[in-house]
Amino acid sequence: MGKGDMDHGNMLVAGDALVIVDVQNDFLPEGALAVPNGDAVIEPLNRMIAHFHQRNLPVIATRDWHPRNHCSFSERGGPWPPHCVAGTIGAAFAEALRLPDDTLVISKGDDPDADAYSGFQGTDLDARLKRMGVQRLFIGGLATDYCVLYTALDALEAGFEVIVLHDAVRPVEAHPGDGERAILRMHEAGAGVLSTETIEEEMA
Repeated sequence: MGKGDMDHGNMLVAGDALVIVDVQNDFLPEGALAVPNGDAVIEPLNRMIAHFHQRNLPVIATRDWHPRNHCSFSERGGPWPPHCVAGTIGAAFAEALRLPDDTLVISKGDDPDADAYSGFQGTDLDARLKRMGVQRLFIGGLATDYCVLYTALDALEAGFEVIVLHDAVRPVEAHPGDGERAILRMHEAGAGVLSTETIEEEMA
């Protein structure tokens, strides 16, 4: 996958938006719930941010914004250590991520009794994108096998075209191979899978 997924088109045009999923300190190396090599997504995402911003195309950043007693935390029987508690340094976006001042920030997972891997779950993201006339989403961030996966699947379900930025995602891999299985699942659901370099080559 990658260069073969050209049927979706990959030139940036009106109706496109960039969705950056959960590039927060707690998911970076040494964070509370570190994604292996999670910081590797920042450089390709910054390049894409620049391209979208130069073309006045929307940039959206989702974030986990959990209460301290969130149901996904191990203290409540959830699968994860406490992470991305609202207002903490761990919940802040990575300092090296160059988000424009007009980035649309979508907070999710703020209900203590409901988990939310998708940026669409329990938020107004769908309605806001449609009000902006967005038709196609380019998605990158953390982690491939959880929040990126479910954000992409919900986007497809909501009727958006989706391009997953293969080099701008990284998996948790609680089970070996989860990352590639997630990529395959998104692809089979209808998402295109492209590298940021491929997109840039098409724009050159």
